[in-house]
Amino acid sequence: MGALRRPPLQRRSVARLGRILDACAELLDEVGYDGLSTRAVAERAGVAVGSVYRFFGNKRAMADALAARNLERYAERVTERLAGIGPGDWRGATDAVLDEYVAMKRTAPGFTLVDFGNQIPVGTPTAAPNLQVAARLTELLSGHLGRPPDIAVRRAVLVAVESADALVRLAFRMDPAGDPALVEETRALLRRYLAGVLD
Repeated sequence: MGALRRPPLQRRSVARLGRILDACAELLDEVGYDGLSTRAVAERAGVAVGSVYRFFGNKRAMADALAARNLERYAERVTERLAGIGPGDWRGATDAVLDEYVAMKRTAPGFTLVDFGNQIPVGTPTAAPNLQVAARLTELLSGHLGRPPDIAVRRAVLVAVESADALVRLAFRMDPAGDPALVEETRALLRRYLAGVLD
C-alpha cells in the first residue's frame, strides 16, 4: 500500500492497520468522506489516534490505502471465480469480473465511495485508478485465457473497465442496490464489445 507512512512489520501492527481500514470503510458509509476524521477512525478502531498517524498523514492517505486494499480483495475474488471457469471461456470470465465488482458495490463497507479510488478526490489526478484496475484485470484474464496481453487486449480491457465503471455507477445511482436491468445491460455491452477482440 503506497499510501502508508510506515508499513506494518509485526502481526500485531498488521492487525491494527486492518482495524483502522475497517473503521475507515464503515465511517465512510455512515458520515461520508467530508465527515471522516482520523480521530473518529481511531475511536471506532479502538486505537490511539497516534496509531492512525503512524500509518497515515491524513484521511486522504487512509482512503488511498483503503482503495488499494479494495483492489487487492477484488483481484482475489476474481481469481477465485476464474478458477471455476473453463480456460478460454472469456464470456464466463467477463461475467465473473462484473459480478464481483457489483457484489463488492453491494456488500463491501465504504466501497460505494472509494471503490478503487475514483469516487471521491482520493490521491492525485494522475493516479488513474481505472488504469490500475485494467492492468490487474488484463494480467488475470490473459493468464486465464492463455493469451498474451498484446496492445489490443490491453486497450480493450481498459475500455471495458471504463465503460463498466460508468454504467455500474449509473446502476447504483438509479437504485441503491444496483439496478439489475442496468447491470444486465452492462453485461451485454461488455460481451458485444469484447467479442471483437477475444473471439
